[in-house]
Amino acid sequence: MDVRLAGIFIKRAHGGPMDPKDSALLEAGRGLAGNADRGGRRQVTLLSSERWDELMEEVGASLEPHARRANLVVSGIVLENTRGRVLRIGECRVRINGETRPCELMEEAAMGLQEAMGRRWGGGVFAEVLDGGAIAVGDAVTWEN
Repeated sequence: MDVRLAGIFIKRAHGGPMDPKDSALLEAGRGLAGNADRGGRRQVTLLSSERWDELMEEVGASLEPHARRANLVVSGIVLENTRGRVLRIGECRVRINGETRPCELMEEAAMGLQEAMGRRWGGGVFAEVLDGGAIAVGDAVTWEN
């Protein structure tokens, strides 16, 4: 299976739209350069494209992954139960700090989505950037531990 970075999205303002990017800069201890939400333990959010596809089938919707409002979409890798693990994206490293809980915006996007995302880490994960650098769609994604 092809394990790669499938999408990059930067939020201009809190609650604002998610802008797709072909490449971006991860900053250690901060998150994505230009993203509205930075710092803390939730510097970047990640979503599995396969888990998103399962959710879309479950609720009978056809939304693109950016509707989840995650910064990074990865394919070919399971994010469920990965708290504490380190993920390498290209030359960068992020530590998974926990599960991202779905908010009411998900219910507005598709009926039943918020509840469905509450199972099996369907909302994805949040992470802190350990080693920053440039990332690009298509970069390899691997677990370090």
